[in-house]
Amino acid sequence: MTQQNTAGSGRTEPRIDVAALGEQLLGKWAQDRRTSRRLAGREDLQRIEGQSMDEHRERVFNQLSILVDEGAIQRAFPEAMGGANNHGGNIAAFEELVVADPSLQIKAGVQWGLFGSAVQHLGSTEHHEKWLPGIMNLDIPGAFAMTEIGHGSDVASINTTATYDPDTEEFVIHTPFRAAWKEFLGNAAKHGRAAVVFAQLITNGVKHGVHAFFVPIRDDNGFLPGVGGEDDGLKGGLNGIDNGRLHFTQVRIPRTNLLNRYGDVAVDGTYTSPISSPGRRFFTMLGTLVQGRVSLDGAAVAASKVALQIATTYAHQRRQFNATSTVQEETLLDYQRHQRRLIPRIATTYAMSFAHEELLEKFDGVFSGTADSDEDRQDLETLAAALKPTSTWNALDIVQECREATGGSGYMTKNRFTSLYADLDVYVTFEGDNTVLLQLVAKRLLTDYAQEFRHLDAGVLARYVVRQAGNVAINRSGLRQLAQTFSDTGSEKRSANFLKDAETQRGLLTDRVGTAVGEVADAMRGAAKLPQAEGAKVFNEHQNEIIEAARAHAELLLWESFTTALGKIEDEGTLQIMTWVRDLYGLQLIEKDLSWYVMHGRLSNQRARTLGPYINRLLARLRPHAQDLVDAFGYGPEHLRADISSGIEAERQDEAAEYLRRERAMADAPIDEKVLVARRKAAEKAKRKAAKSAATKGKKVGA
Repeated sequence: MTQQNTAGSGRTEPRIDVAALGEQLLGKWAQDRRTSRRLAGREDLQRIEGQSMDEHRERVFNQLSILVDEGAIQRAFPEAMGGANNHGGNIAAFEELVVADPSLQIKAGVQWGLFGSAVQHLGSTEHHEKWLPGIMNLDIPGAFAMTEIGHGSDVASINTTATYDPDTEEFVIHTPFRAAWKEFLGNAAKHGRAAVVFAQLITNGVKHGVHAFFVPIRDDNGFLPGVGGEDDGLKGGLNGIDNGRLHFTQVRIPRTNLLNRYGDVAVDGTYTSPISSPGRRFFTMLGTLVQGRVSLDGAAVAASKVALQIATTYAHQRRQFNATSTVQEETLLDYQRHQRRLIPRIATTYAMSFAHEELLEKFDGVFSGTADSDEDRQDLETLAAALKPTSTWNALDIVQECREATGGSGYMTKNRFTSLYADLDVYVTFEGDNTVLLQLVAKRLLTDYAQEFRHLDAGVLARYVVRQAGNVAINRSGLRQLAQTFSDTGSEKRSANFLKDAETQRGLLTDRVGTAVGEVADAMRGAAKLPQAEGAKVFNEHQNEIIEAARAHAELLLWESFTTALGKIEDEGTLQIMTWVRDLYGLQLIEKDLSWYVMHGRLSNQRARTLGPYINRLLARLRPHAQDLVDAFGYGPEHLRADISSGIEAERQDEAAEYLRRERAMADAPIDEKVLVARRKAAEKAKRKAAKSAATKGKKVGA
């Protein structure tokens, strides 16, 4: 067990085995992460702050060639194409590029994670042999043309068409009106030579839904005939990527350019598919592209780690105000409020990191084929849809709080926060708008809830209803609150012991989700039998509640992942500290929704009042370990690249302390006015006391 001495107490306190914890955070694909971090530490792959948009775009495009030369992009491609069929390692490595430049990470993602992946996973062996070599070596830069101006997250309703002409054996790609223009496409404004275009496939007068087509869009002279587009121009962030719009006017492509793994058209126009259901076929096609959400989840976690490592290092060194000493100022991290700002977010980032590793393993299982059932794919889709919103929203919160916690220094571009925030901002709305993704999760929760009862007999269902009715009666009558208050009366310690118990935390977090889902399911019972408009109205009336349940479900998943990770820690000292970190993560979730727990009778007022003070005690326990916790993230100076975390702040503080020490030792050192005033007051008080004493003595003599 790693320990440290507690000065003057004779006790020992646990310490973190930073190296072992850092290794655990690297996860299953540790070597791939290390390789990518070495690349991210190279100056020629890093962002140059202050570049113009055009300069930044060219730099990032040239950096893609460096990745190709370094063998950094081949991991996920088929072995026959020179790849390694290593899907988990590919994502683990790819997301680390965010610490070099988020634009590089996303640009690489467009080329190989979206454009290349679409050809790989939606195309046939013939397509692989024809196009993947050029995609991999960057001879064919490409765009992923799915999103339309008029239909962002609603992919099934896009309006670009691909109509088959049997006379010429060609598909005709057409954009019927401006709202059907493809929008926000990386590589579309300048660098792309081809695009995977998603369009409604029409043959023999039948529309078979959205399919993907390989469409050349440029040659050395610019756009090809029938293809047009616009540059999106300067954005709020990610300006190393040439986002743009594309539109098509009767553009003809060979029949064989249909990426036909899930749907094909014969020479005579006959449509066939191995998946008979149009809905299932659509979601299967889109499911092959889930890696975009997986990688954004991981990149958000990596960016959060970088921000917290910078801000915590600064707070550990920066001193401000004399609180406990007249000669030495306090470090920022010694203030409780500063601990509240940073340490809970460190706990959140650990939870996100452990959950992302589980997501990666699920992703790798599906894409490697070792766990590739329909249920596995649905679980992967739902898990990615839950974690990507949680991590990207958290990342924005973390970066902003770190910016504010570092004062004016945090606002300087050289200290990374402003650029990181600008680049991460769009993560919450691309590869699936976060709120829309949570609605997907919510619908899965409702479906699973309904399936619990589908095959139950009347007796089992009746017993369940009675049990639920009893729980509702207890919660609504306040009996549960009364019991807690009675058992906790006069004992904060008893309340704290209740809250730090893992089963208590799991029970509260699970109940938050289960109750919300159950209440909405009960309210919507029978809605499916109503006319479409009325059924939609019922769902809309409860939309916010169910999305909040999905958010709480995602947070529960993070807590569960953290708890699972604790079981893998062997060092006792590290385990103790990380248990405190897990407790902090769970209890801050409960604190955030405290009104819900009190109103629904899950916590008494006594326990609710105890929660805040207990969190503060956890913060005090974790304060000595804060630097170790962020150091375990494993990023070096070449990754952080922030002056305030380089050690320069410690040097400034040491210089100031030494100067003031020498000044105090000087005989002719200037006297602080407040000290002089205090001395005068003390002298006057002594003089009055002496005079009073003399007067008293004179009275006694006279008597």
